[in-house]
Amino acid sequence: MTESRLRTFVALADTGSVRAAAERLYVTESAVSAAVSALARDLGVAVVERQGRGVRLTPAGEVYASYARKVLGLLEQGRAAARGEADPGRGSLRLAAVTTAADQILPRLLAGFRKRWPQVELTLEVGPSRVVWQRLADHEADLVLGGRPPAGVPATVLATRPNELVVVTAPGVPFDLHTTPWVMREPGSGTRATAEAYLAEREADPPQLVLGSNGAVIAGAAAGLGAALVSRDAVGAELKAGRLVVIDAPGTPLHRPWHAVCGATPTATTRLFIEHLLEDPAWSPAPGRPAARTA
Repeated sequence: MTESRLRTFVALADTGSVRAAAERLYVTESAVSAAVSALARDLGVAVVERQGRGVRLTPAGEVYASYARKVLGLLEQGRAAARGEADPGRGSLRLAAVTTAADQILPRLLAGFRKRWPQVELTLEVGPSRVVWQRLADHEADLVLGGRPPAGVPATVLATRPNELVVVTAPGVPFDLHTTPWVMREPGSGTRATAEAYLAEREADPPQLVLGSNGAVIAGAAAGLGAALVSRDAVGAELKAGRLVVIDAPGTPLHRPWHAVCGATPTATTRLFIEHLLEDPAWSPAPGRPAARTA
């Protein structure tokens, strides 16, 4: 069982195609087929089966793929930890962030960190909550910026930052919790899950329009499509310009702090980034709010 075979199998699992896996790995299709066949012989079970002109994972292959991702993630994490321990300023850092944090907090943080530590190898993946937390669970991210880590994900909270969720509409849009349409994020978004829970707790079932991205939700609310539950950080410019107003909806604002989270043990380069994060104004709360804290 080699790392190369594991990477080939995971590429096939991710893409669902021998051709696509070969293109991702810059190898031939026959090399992909040979690696997966060798892995199946090592395991003693079939991991793929024919489906039309393509292939799909068997149930055994689906199970093994989840372990393979964790193994590869751990190997990469181990390499990053070793390099970072030798010299944190020359290590690597794999970041994952939910969309709002990536839009509102990370650009300035990353620019400042890159200026101070230009030789750190940085990668970033942005996605909905379920995606970024799965990256952490699979050891494919060294640090996640998002909401509270879900139960079942091994996580160490390194720092938190205040974050308020508020209900907004365009000026002049009548608001009624039960009848005003709500503009919603895509499934898998933490903000969407919070909005759904908020409405369910109040036995409200208003019409919903799913627009997907955070930017689209904010633009839709500003265009008068309905109400939206958003981070106050994300709509500062719209509020200042008068394109949106905060509604005094019952039970709001909701306090949902940002969390900077690693796995069981942060690498030396992760700790270096956290030190920078806590010093940077991008992680500082707005005036009048409590200061960020370390966990």
